[in-house]
Amino acid sequence: MTTLPRGEAADVQRVVVRRRRAVAAACAVSAGLLLLSACDKPTPMSTVTVGTSSVNSEATCYNDGNALDTASLTKCLKNTDIKSIKVDPDETVRFGVDPEIADNGWTIMLNGQPLTDSSKKTYRTIPGSVFFNEQYGGSASGSLVSIKEGDKTAKGLWSFKLKKDS
Repeated sequence: MTTLPRGEAADVQRVVVRRRRAVAAACAVSAGLLLLSACDKPTPMSTVTVGTSSVNSEATCYNDGNALDTASLTKCLKNTDIKSIKVDPDETVRFGVDPEIADNGWTIMLNGQPLTDSSKKTYRTIPGSVFFNEQYGGSASGSLVSIKEGDKTAKGLWSFKLKKDS
């Protein structure tokens, strides 16, 4: 037999259960924070839309909002692992960026050359025929289109392959 007065054994058991729950909850929170600290912060997104099709991507090159050097940009423009979308030359191509990109200004580049002036808007449109016109630096079959964040110095680069759909 126990020497505890009647009903106190149940109170002791409740305290033990509460402590176990508190320790388990603290461990779960600690493990969650540890996992989150190991994750990289995602880069801002950029989207290209043609008709009802769209493709979006995180940055090909990004230095957490800091300036990129010329060597990094050149390497990024040569990257072949980029998303593509088919473009009918008669369609309008729509470009959208996260507000974080727009705040720093952004330029649409065609095959490595600036196609537009810098903008602080989150959305721009360009006729599809421009991307396949040699006069603007395009190619008859397809072109590399990049979005460069930053007015004077590049802070990020998002690239897409536009393929002619006729």
